[in-house]
Amino acid sequence: MGIAKKGGYIEKLLKKADKALQEGVKKADKALQEGVKKADEVLDDAVDLGIMTAKQAGKTSKELRNKAKQAGKTSKEFRNKAKKERKALQERGIEKINEGISAAKSATSNTQNDLEILKKIGKLRKAKVITEKEFQAKKKKILDRI
Repeated sequence: MGIAKKGGYIEKLLKKADKALQEGVKKADKALQEGVKKADEVLDDAVDLGIMTAKQAGKTSKELRNKAKQAGKTSKEFRNKAKKERKALQERGIEKINEGISAAKSATSNTQNDLEILKKIGKLRKAKVITEKEFQAKKKKILDRI
């Protein structure tokens, strides 16, 4: 009988150990499931963050491309405007040079005419058609114009 008692005691001990093992396995399984669940949540959050970051990077990249494109257009507009202004300045410069040449030709022509008039009134004075005083007055007017 003593052996039967001992057998019952070992059996109880084994049952307690089995029960403790099963509870430990259940707790470990529950902890594993909670860990997996938390890891899934963290992974989902990381994926969401990655998606948001990728979208933001795409948006920022698009904005930068648009700004670069706009800057290129603006730069092209400035170059075209500068070319037009340079051409206008050249045309005005050529126009002013031509006006100066015309004025110089006109002045030279007028000077030539004035010299011819001086010669003619000089001949008129020698021929005694006009007096010395009239000659000097006309000569002074002509020389003042030159």
